[in-house]
Amino acid sequence: MTTQIEVGGILVDIIFKEIKNVHLSVHPPTGRVRISAPKRMKLDTLRVFAVSKIDWIKKHQKKQLGQERETPREYLDRESHYVWGRRYLLKINEAYQAPFVELKHNQMILTVRPGSGTEKRGVIVSAWYREEVRKAAMLLIAKWEAILGVKANKFYVQRMKTKWGSCASHTRNIRLNSDLAKKPRECLEYIVVHELVHLLEPTHNARFYALMDKFMPNWQSLRDELNRIPLSHVEWGY
Repeated sequence: MTTQIEVGGILVDIIFKEIKNVHLSVHPPTGRVRISAPKRMKLDTLRVFAVSKIDWIKKHQKKQLGQERETPREYLDRESHYVWGRRYLLKINEAYQAPFVELKHNQMILTVRPGSGTEKRGVIVSAWYREEVRKAAMLLIAKWEAILGVKANKFYVQRMKTKWGSCASHTRNIRLNSDLAKKPRECLEYIVVHELVHLLEPTHNARFYALMDKFMPNWQSLRDELNRIPLSHVEWGY
């Protein structure tokens, strides 16, 4: 069930779910506000909650509206692309062979068949980013499973429109955003830890943040780095 309220001149989307705790998030690029709430919770209670968070909401809306954002890629020579937080200049190499991506010095070399357009080039690069995250995450998940004493069932890497990662505590499956390959490696590690901690505490409550502070004391600075130049449509609500 979804409804909408207005608080202090700000429209807030209310989504009722089978959850235990309230979750407030502000979504780029326009600063849209959403509250996910337990089905049993009354609308008046959520209105009071939203009023209590109005300063936080306005602060994050202002921050998002003023942030630089990743511009659409055209996959042309000398276009800037980021890999693990480092800037590379794209070089298009046309050849009659299987397409691939490689990094050399400050260049991202994209080999494609002659006549490959923007869409095809984008598909190839996206698949390469996905594989980069998959390989890096496989090692990080094994490392942090041992540290945290948890075990994920499966993990998936895909392009995600609204989150950097997610954890389904009932299936113990983790999903990671392939665009994390554009950010510093430490940011991927932070998201891996964040999602694995959800296997210990499913909600964003005091215990969850205490666990994050214990196992990754610098998690907040890594969260800020993720949001420094947000990718299109990716929210930050925790």
